[in-house]
Amino acid sequence: MSRAPSPALLARLADLLGPKGFTTDADILAPWLSDWRGKYHGRTAAMLSPASTEEVAAAVRLCAEDGVAIVPQGGNSGMVGGATPDASGAQLLLSTRRMNRIRSIDTIAGLAVAEAGVVLENFHNAALAKGLRFPLTLGGKGSATLGGLVSTNAGGTQVLRHGTMRALVAGIEAVLPDGSILDGLAPLKKDNRGYDLRHLFCGAEGTLGIVTAATLRLVPAAEDRATAWIGLESPDQALLLLRQLDAAIGAPLEGLEIVPHACLDAVLRHIPQTRHPLGGDCPWYALVELAGEKADDLSSKLEAQLAIALQNGLVDDVVIAKNDRESEDFWRLRDSISEAERAEGPAIQHDVSVPVDLMPRFIADNPVRLAAAFPGARALSFGHLGDGNVHHHVQPPVGSDGRAWLADHGEAASRLVYRHVIELGGSISAEHGIGQMKRDLFAELDSPARLAALRAVKAGLDPAGLFNPGKLIG
Repeated sequence: MSRAPSPALLARLADLLGPKGFTTDADILAPWLSDWRGKYHGRTAAMLSPASTEEVAAAVRLCAEDGVAIVPQGGNSGMVGGATPDASGAQLLLSTRRMNRIRSIDTIAGLAVAEAGVVLENFHNAALAKGLRFPLTLGGKGSATLGGLVSTNAGGTQVLRHGTMRALVAGIEAVLPDGSILDGLAPLKKDNRGYDLRHLFCGAEGTLGIVTAATLRLVPAAEDRATAWIGLESPDQALLLLRQLDAAIGAPLEGLEIVPHACLDAVLRHIPQTRHPLGGDCPWYALVELAGEKADDLSSKLEAQLAIALQNGLVDDVVIAKNDRESEDFWRLRDSISEAERAEGPAIQHDVSVPVDLMPRFIADNPVRLAAAFPGARALSFGHLGDGNVHHHVQPPVGSDGRAWLADHGEAASRLVYRHVIELGGSISAEHGIGQMKRDLFAELDSPARLAALRAVKAGLDPAGLFNPGKLIG
């Protein structure tokens, strides 16, 4: 059981970290005590902002000696309350945002060593300046930090070709709950010293260690890209299109997103300076992107394959971006869906994954199940078809008091969604983690064997339960 920090501990931490690394100022703390969605709110006696791995380790040792819990936080852009302290005020917030150095970029090996507080967009720009690319991006790239992305095993829109964060992490540096430093930054291709600790910390949500730096894989900067916005009738057709493009084009196919018309309509109504890419509405849209070398002639390849799809009746309408600006306009439509949905009113967001071939079935069947159990309930699905990740938003009945409906039925509706996902062999968390939002459902619905293994790992590395308590597995 953790204890509240004593005045003596706070004084030692203030001396250790200095005025830039320690604050109790309520105005400075306020923005970091609520999660990005505004669903969870907490309290803390102080925020620690170390500037180095050594300072993190020293702060953790002091807290461990006094039995005080720590909640690690990066850009605070998570979606499940995983970086928000509880309401007791006994947990200290540890921000990694001052640890924002890119220590090295090896252009020959295609590897970079970067600290946990580096913002993803800044990392993209630094890699591009060296002729390289970090092939993971997401809508929150301007605030999400690398440490948080590692700790949640983030995915994004390029998983189809490059995998999640776990696939891009070649080495890790972390501070353990006793304050010791695990230096695993060396990018070893072969290492048979037992359990893969690098992968263990990817997705651990700060419950096993505080990631302070990572060695990350880079790929050559794309000389060319081809992006298309496609209108079609259903996710089933989108899946057939994915299979066609993957077979005909292969490696340059980096992303295929699907969007229902209702989501596009919300973006057009709520997000300034957006426009419909096509001449008319379609029930569904696919956003496809290829990336590679100029010699690959990607636009011609994409145009040829989409012409075949049009001829075969697989798609209804197509527009191919003429330049990077149009490509970014297409992606802005996709990346703005969550913001537009918030403007539409209250809803329950589900970040789930199912086997790719079953994603159209889930999208078609789950709204029917919801409406049968909760008359008038609506569901919108969009997401990364290439990796089976569905962002599934459940909305209250039209004309109802949305917040009251969610208070009465939201938990049961979510349980229905998650049971359906597990029935299909899927996961209740595709890329945002478990945090505190899904912790109880995870414990209720998932495999007892999986949960027992996770709890054993937690107990072994953090027996006092001082790292991010109340998250993931409690």
